[in-house]
Amino acid sequence: MVKRHSQGKRDEVSPTLAAVLHSNELPWYKKAHLRNLNLLLFSIMLYASANGYDGSMMNGLQALTPWQEFMNHPTGPWLGFINSVTNLGSLTVLFPAAWTVQKFGRKSGIYIANLSLIIGVVLQTAAHNPTTFIMGRFFIGVTNQWLSISTGLLITETAYPSHRGILTALYSCGWYPGALLAAWTTYGTRNYTSSWGWRIPSVLQLLIPAIALPGFLLSPESPRYYVSIGKVDKAKEVLSKYHTGGKDDELLAIELEEIVATLALEKQVKESVGWRDLFSTRGTKHRFYITVTLGIFHNWCGNGVVAFYLTTVLNKAGITSVTNQTLINGFLQIWNLIWAVGAAFSVDLLGRRKLFLLSTVIMLVSYIFVTAFSGSFAETGSKSIGIAVVPFLFIFYAGYDIAFTPLFMAYAAEIWPYNLRARGLSLLYLIGQTSTFLNVFANPIALDAIAWKYYIIYIVILILGLLNIYLYYPETKAYTLEEIAVIFDGKDAATPTRNQILERSGQSKSASAVAAGADEE
Repeated sequence: MVKRHSQGKRDEVSPTLAAVLHSNELPWYKKAHLRNLNLLLFSIMLYASANGYDGSMMNGLQALTPWQEFMNHPTGPWLGFINSVTNLGSLTVLFPAAWTVQKFGRKSGIYIANLSLIIGVVLQTAAHNPTTFIMGRFFIGVTNQWLSISTGLLITETAYPSHRGILTALYSCGWYPGALLAAWTTYGTRNYTSSWGWRIPSVLQLLIPAIALPGFLLSPESPRYYVSIGKVDKAKEVLSKYHTGGKDDELLAIELEEIVATLALEKQVKESVGWRDLFSTRGTKHRFYITVTLGIFHNWCGNGVVAFYLTTVLNKAGITSVTNQTLINGFLQIWNLIWAVGAAFSVDLLGRRKLFLLSTVIMLVSYIFVTAFSGSFAETGSKSIGIAVVPFLFIFYAGYDIAFTPLFMAYAAEIWPYNLRARGLSLLYLIGQTSTFLNVFANPIALDAIAWKYYIIYIVILILGLLNIYLYYPETKAYTLEEIAVIFDGKDAATPTRNQILERSGQSKSASAVAAGADEE
């Protein structure tokens, strides 16, 4: 077996990089350059809180009497539109966002997102009528799209090699600090009789992004973006400063050569890249299929009912107290955060595929119980049966958090090569936002019409999703971003061999020997 090294287990990174990650080095938290990089990337992760805050806040607001009165007690299609208008906002900027971050860098989209967030929060907080409130939510959706594409790419392409899996998985966990803040804020304002009961939660949507802003301003641009525009010296500067602490060593040479050689091969294979290239070869068709199914299943696995309509679900189960509903929402977000973060730290240990499969099985079993107890309550009116729904809602979310929180963006981002990565993520969010809009819009209508029977649809979807993951989702752990192409493209992958990388980087034969030894093991 390969020995443990300081940045993680060698079997959790590719043999090429494992060859130059020495076992006698200090752990990352004792290295100033890696502490600095991870702190900056952690700041960027916090931007994911904007989306999480919105979903949890809307759950809480629906339980508040002042908000219900301000919005004229929305139900059915109107309530669905209020919750789903953020997805419309996201869809309007999806293609411009992909083009912008590819042309002007990953950080450019985050600058635009900050401006959009301020506009959305001001409109939402200062709203004097439902139309203005909805306009604010539209701009929040615009913000979410810019952040989803920009931050995901920046973290994926800038992280230290053996930290990438965990850091990209942790990014989506940033959803829950926002959700947590929103849930407990609405709990704290539940007894307000004025409009400040919902205006205070609205304005606090700026809090976590404001905390993240200094770290973002100090963070580096993606070294892969620099290489793509011919600024190899800038890329080397970033890698040297944040990955090797200023040392011009084997790791720096190999990392840089792998990026330069791979992007050169991608350009050689395809000089000009368009949207059709997302499904132009067998490998890209496989990626395309995974991206589309992941975007759909992420939002149609039953979470949409709980995420935006927890109040309705609890009402159907006989739990109608405003205090109890907001309290359950608050504890649910703490629960989510714990499970999501724990799963994020397991992605390189257990692998992506195992987490996806385990997640889906847990969601399926728990949803069967939620459906059964909700149906029994509807027939008998027994309060104890209604309360039994609550623990299975928590179990369902534990399952969801194991894979679909940490891996939604991370898995999609790493399976696409650099020249298609921004478009691949855009495709993911196009499918995701469209399916979310349809799901969130349809949920209150279906819940009003057929109540608990609606849950049966999600049981069927979960069964189909489990089969789909088993058949088509490959394992990607222990590969660098550039090497993952081999999984999908085989011998046609635009990826230099390990020996070519070592030779071009001018490194010693010892590194090549270690890499070869790792292959044999």
